[in-house]
Amino acid sequence: MAIALGSPADAHAQSAGTPRPDGLDQARAIIADVQKIVTPNGIDETLTLDIGGARQVVNIRGADKANPVLLYIHGGPGSVEMPMAWSFQRPWEDFYTVVQWDQRGAGRSYALNDPARIAASMSFERYRDDAIALIEQLRTRLGKRKIFVLGHSFGSAVGLAVAQKRPDLLHAYIGMGQLIDFRENERVGMAHTLKLARARGDDEAVRAIAALRPYPDSGPFTIEQADAWRKWANRYGSLAGQRPDADFYFDSTKLSPLYTPQDRAAWGKGSALTATTMWPRLADVSFTALARLDVPMVLFLGRYDSTTPSSIAADWLKRLHAPAKMLCWFENSGHLPMLEEQGRTLAALLAVRPIAEGRRPGVAAAPYCRTS
Repeated sequence: MAIALGSPADAHAQSAGTPRPDGLDQARAIIADVQKIVTPNGIDETLTLDIGGARQVVNIRGADKANPVLLYIHGGPGSVEMPMAWSFQRPWEDFYTVVQWDQRGAGRSYALNDPARIAASMSFERYRDDAIALIEQLRTRLGKRKIFVLGHSFGSAVGLAVAQKRPDLLHAYIGMGQLIDFRENERVGMAHTLKLARARGDDEAVRAIAALRPYPDSGPFTIEQADAWRKWANRYGSLAGQRPDADFYFDSTKLSPLYTPQDRAAWGKGSALTATTMWPRLADVSFTALARLDVPMVLFLGRYDSTTPSSIAADWLKRLHAPAKMLCWFENSGHLPMLEEQGRTLAALLAVRPIAEGRRPGVAAAPYCRTS
């Protein structure tokens, strides 16, 4: 992205031989300026916290600290959302204090700890307990008794585990691209992608996906095999609905005011470490037998999502007993409704917000959401 320089000061700097910042530097500076929180009771801070014995980076932003707190638990494992958040989160911050968290071994947290020690500590239960420890710190720091949690993709399994273990900490749990059973997730996603490949006459994809068997029913459970079928699913619109890729999503990280090029490089290393370490440890994580939650349960599901197939979560929600349930369908989205249907995502979050005041969700402005 190139931005022309036209001010007299710019012209003087150029003529004097002063190095001119490149277009990405200028763009990041402009976005940082637009993103500034200038309200009297606002908050915008990036912290390094000790969470479960590991140093981890947290960003907190909102226009009014009196608003409810919303913790976003990113996916992957290892796929941070902090460097993309500038592209979709700003409207949320008028109504919530939003917390982005680079989990252990991921993003800006990667360089803060010894990778070998962090890898040895990685387990699904550790991520759940890290989230609980972070929520406890946020309650103290922000003066809140309860918060909202939004878990996306892998983060949705972490978030659901938090809701199961510590419902007392939450106003409600929101699952986006909700994972219910990792092995069933792979089974359904692969089958759907294979069906699409056959319908398209994509023989290369058919051969590549079929060659993965007996995965995921038996044998190794590795990130390489998971990525091997998602390569084709993403081309068919699973990651970004009806698009052959999600370059707009990944490229947005280059413009993040919170991420330097060095941070982006560390993110890549952390993502590789985390995914390689964690994926074999997730095969048997399942919430299929979870029949009751003591906290309101909300799902944001993309109709085209086969990365975490929406049908699995929707069917599970029908069986679940909870104080309140809400299901929102994003008809033009894959795995990324927060970016693909930003207005609808904001309206759905506004429908959830009354729960913080002890009221039921209000879906008048979000008719694609249903409560029960």
